Amino acid sequence: MKKIKVTSGIYWVEIPEADLYIQCGCPADSVKHLMAKGLIAVEDKGAGVICETGPNVILLSDLSTQKEEYANLAEFPVLQMLYRQGMLLPNHPNNTGALPMIMGTEREVNAQIEYIYRGNYGLSSLEEIVAAGVSEDQAREMMRLKLKFAFGKIKNTQEFIETRIVKTELTEIRNGVFIRRIDTNNFEISYKGSKVEVNLNLSNEECYEASYRLDFHETKREYFSVIHTGEGDGWDKNRPCMASILTFQGRYYLIDAGPNLLYSLQSLGIGINEIAGIFHTHAHDDHFNGLAALMRSDHRIKYYSSKLVRTSVMKKLMALTSMSESDFEKYFEIHDLEVDKWNDAEGLEVMPSYSPHPVETNILLFRALWSDGYKTYAHLSDIAGLDILKKMIVSDPNKIGISQHYYDQIQKLYLHKVSIKKIDIGGGMIHGNAEDFRNDSSKKILLSHTASPLTDAQKEIGDNTTFGTADVLISSNEDYLKNLLYDYLHKYFPNAPKQELDMLMNCPLESINPGTILIRKGHKHDYLYLLASGLMEFIRSDVGSNNKLTVGTFAGEMSGVLKDEARGTFRTISYVKALKISSDLYIKFLKRNNVYNDFVGEIDRRTFLQNTWLFGEKISCSLKSALVKNMTMKNYVSGTVIPVSAEPGIYLLYEGELSILSGNRVIEKLACGDFTGEESIICSSHTIIYCKVMKTAQVYFIPKVVFDDIPIVYFKMLETLERRKMLSV
Repeated sequence: MKKIKVTSGIYWVEIPEADLYIQCGCPADSVKHLMAKGLIAVEDKGAGVICETGPNVILLSDLSTQKEEYANLAEFPVLQMLYRQGMLLPNHPNNTGALPMIMGTEREVNAQIEYIYRGNYGLSSLEEIVAAGVSEDQAREMMRLKLKFAFGKIKNTQEFIETRIVKTELTEIRNGVFIRRIDTNNFEISYKGSKVEVNLNLSNEECYEASYRLDFHETKREYFSVIHTGEGDGWDKNRPCMASILTFQGRYYLIDAGPNLLYSLQSLGIGINEIAGIFHTHAHDDHFNGLAALMRSDHRIKYYSSKLVRTSVMKKLMALTSMSESDFEKYFEIHDLEVDKWNDAEGLEVMPSYSPHPVETNILLFRALWSDGYKTYAHLSDIAGLDILKKMIVSDPNKIGISQHYYDQIQKLYLHKVSIKKIDIGGGMIHGNAEDFRNDSSKKILLSHTASPLTDAQKEIGDNTTFGTADVLISSNEDYLKNLLYDYLHKYFPNAPKQELDMLMNCPLESINPGTILIRKGHKHDYLYLLASGLMEFIRSDVGSNNKLTVGTFAGEMSGVLKDEARGTFRTISYVKALKISSDLYIKFLKRNNVYNDFVGEIDRRTFLQNTWLFGEKISCSLKSALVKNMTMKNYVSGTVIPVSAEPGIYLLYEGELSILSGNRVIEKLACGDFTGEESIICSSHTIIYCKVMKTAQVYFIPKVVFDDIPIVYFKMLETLERRKMLSV
C-alpha cells in the first residue's frame, strides 16, 4: 500500500495487487491536481489505444463543505474514469466490467448520485423543461437533442457508478481491501494486515488550492470591457476554465463561475463584494462550482440567466447542499432573461439563446450603445461542432436528433457578427470546432475552452489570450472608483452632509502592492485606510484568526480613533486601492458629525465582532455597524440551555463556557466568538443538538432580521450546522 498527499484535502492510496487506486477527497479541480502529480498520465495500451491512467475509487469527504468551499465535486473525476480511462467505452481494454466507485456517508453518496445525474443531463424530462417556462413543442425538440447526446436513454447514475457506504465498522471496498471511519473525515484503509490512515479535514491554515499559479494583475473599471479570466477547460491543469468578467459603467459582472473563482478574483485585485452580478451559461462543474464563492458575499449578487438554465443550475446546486430551491434567493437576486430577445441588465443589454448541449446552456450576446453604434461581445461556451450537429439531422420529428431548420438556426447564431467573440473549440461530441468560424466576419475571434496548444490551422482563424488581459470596447472617462468610495462612506454615515464626506474623499487614494503590511499589530498608527478595491486580511495569529476583508472596510479604524495600539495586523492580499485618511482628521469628522461618542461607546462590540469568524470577514463597515447596534448582551447561569427556539437569531459567546450537546454527549466546546442558534434560522424542525451553559456566561444575541440579507453569514451557518449534525451521529 502507498499513500501520497496530493494537495490540501486530497490523498492518493494505491494497492496495485488489489487493482485499487483510491482518490481520497474530490474538491474542485481534483483531476487537475492528480495530473500535476503524475497520478493521471497518458498510456499506450497497444493496438492504437491511447488512454489515461487514474483512480477507480473516490472517497468522499464526510462534510459537503470545508472552509466555505464544496468538498465533494465528483463529476469530473467520474467522467475521467468513464471516458478518458475508458471504463465505459465499448471494446476498450479498460472496460472490464468494473464500474467507477464512490464511497462515503449515505448522505454524501446520495447527494453525489443526484449531482452527477444533473451534471450529465440537467433537466431530464419533458415535464421538467415545460415547468421551466418552455413551450411543449420546444421542450420536445430539446428532449430529442438531449436523448441524441445521451445515446437514446437517460440513465440513472447507479447504472454506471458503484457505491459503498462507509461506517465505523469495516466495509469491504473491493478485492480484500477494507475501510472504516475512525472519526469525522478520518479513515483507515487496510489490506492483508497493512493499514494507512487518511484525514480529509483541513487544518486551520489550509484551504483547497488551485493546480496552477496566477500572477497579480491590476484591473480597471471601464465603461464596457471584457477581462479574460480563463481560456482552459476542465482538464487543463495549467489554466483556469473558460470565463470572462465584463465591466460596464464601472461595475463588474462575471460570465460563469468556475473552480477557484476566489483565487482568480484575488489575482485580479477584485473582492467578492465588488461583483454586481453573474451571467450564467450552464451547470457543468467547470462553469458552475464557483457559485459557492458568490454565496460568500455581504450582498445578494444579481443572477442573470434564462429560467431554463437557472432551473437546471438550482437542481444541481441543491443536490450538493441541504438547501431547498427556494433558498437560492437567499444568496442571489434572480433576474430571468427572455431568450432570443435583448434584455436590460442595469443598462447593459444581453440576449441569451439556447446552445445545443447535453445540459441546458445559454449562448450570451452583449451590447452597449456608443457614438458609432453598438459595441458587441459574444460568449459561446460549450457549443457543439457543426459537423456533429449535421450528423444528428433527421427528417422524422418522432426520432431523436434535430431538424434541418434547427441546424440552420444554430449555424446562423454561431456566425452572428460582433465586435469580439469568444468561442469554445474543445472538440469532441459536446464542444466546438474552430473550423466552423473560419468565415466568421466578427472583428475579433478568441479561441478558448481547450487544454491543447493551438494548431496552425486554428491560429489562422482566431486569437488566443492570457489570464488578466482585457479588451476595451468603450473606454471610460469617469472615475468610477471615487463614486464607489463616496457610496461606501454615505452608507456608513447616512446623516453626514455631502461637504463632510467630500472632506474625507479629498484624502489621497493610494495604490498598494500585494503582501504589504498597512498596519502592524501592537503598533500605533497615524492613518487608517478605507478599502476601495482588492483584498486585505486582518491577522491575529495569537488566537488563530485570519479574516479576509473586501471593499467598504476600514483598516485600523478602531485603534486609530482610540490612538491605541492595533490589536491585529492588516495586510494586503492583492493589488489594493485604498483611501488613506489621517486619524486626526477622522476623529474630527466623527466629532463634527456627532457620532464620536456613539462610536467610542461601541468600540468593544466592534472589536469583538471583528474577531469572530461568522461576522468578521467580507462584511462592509456599514453592515457591521448595523450588527453592532443590534447586539444585546444576555447573561446565563451554569446549567441553562440556551433558548434558541424562542427567537431566531445568533448567540455569540463573549465570556464563560458553552457546549454543544447531542443527548448527554458534548460534541463541541465553544470558545470566545463562537456561536450557536444557526439551527433556529436554517431548520424548520428541531434536532437533538442543543447548547448548554457549562459555566456562567455572557452572550451577545443578534436577531435574524439584522443579517437576513448577508449571504456569507447564511453560508457559514449552513456549514456549521452540517458539521455539528455529523458530529452528533
